[in-house]
Amino acid sequence: MRLRGRFGAGCAAVAAGAAVAALTTPAQAMDGAPREPLEYVALGDSAAAGPLIPQQDVNLLCLRSNRNYPSVAAKALGARLTDVSCSGATTKDLAGRRLGVLPPQFDALSKSTDLISVTIGANDSGLFQQALGCINFLPEPVGASCADRLTKGGGDRLGEAVAKWAPTFGAALEEMKRRSPHARIVVTGYGTYIREGGCHPRQPVWARDGDYLQGVMDKISAAAREQAKAHGARFVDMAALTVGHDICAAPKDRYLEGLVPAHAAAPLHPNEQGMAVYGNAVAAAAR
Repeated sequence: MRLRGRFGAGCAAVAAGAAVAALTTPAQAMDGAPREPLEYVALGDSAAAGPLIPQQDVNLLCLRSNRNYPSVAAKALGARLTDVSCSGATTKDLAGRRLGVLPPQFDALSKSTDLISVTIGANDSGLFQQALGCINFLPEPVGASCADRLTKGGGDRLGEAVAKWAPTFGAALEEMKRRSPHARIVVTGYGTYIREGGCHPRQPVWARDGDYLQGVMDKISAAAREQAKAHGARFVDMAALTVGHDICAAPKDRYLEGLVPAHAAAPLHPNEQGMAVYGNAVAAAAR
């Protein structure tokens, strides 16, 4: 079954096809036999995989949950899911072996794939790794600002890395189209992890450092959006979905966990509640 055939036709085409449907529909479909489920392949990094959210895949190399957003979206769509998202993945791991052991994520794609989702880019920029260097338990000026360090001399190390990554991601989208020419591709951005001004000391990141880190995350999402548009993919804005549900929110309202998680999830990652929201948004974009 092809998503473009199923969802992509315009109203005029649907109306024209209705007149001949009775003549061309296979007998088994007319008899009400169930349709073949959509073939859905989920690609990406830990923002898709869901590290530490129960239940984790027995192969702990990827820290992948069966309650991550691909699982939620697959259930909503009645799709057959092949989830190869992997914590720590970069765009390079889509086409290459991760850790020298795990096969390329692209190996899961085929000409029969109907739907592809992908969340990638944060590890390419080094954002998650650098975020750990932004922890300051004491208020300014006791400590050092990671924003100052990463923008020293008027540059922006992480912003420059994002700009360099963008065309690489565009090439990856083209490869998805080549391998799965009939698939709908859904690209997701990243969430609003920390609100403007932060919430120090509740989350031990100074205001200007939190604003800088979220700004880099927004640049990754903006680049992903632009590449999705340029290469015929759909984009899901996770930043908009998580406003007010960031790491500063009350635990019951959080979709994203802080440096000290309040729920079973990795720090600075979506929790199960957030994954449910993400998954429903991806399913809606796939229809």
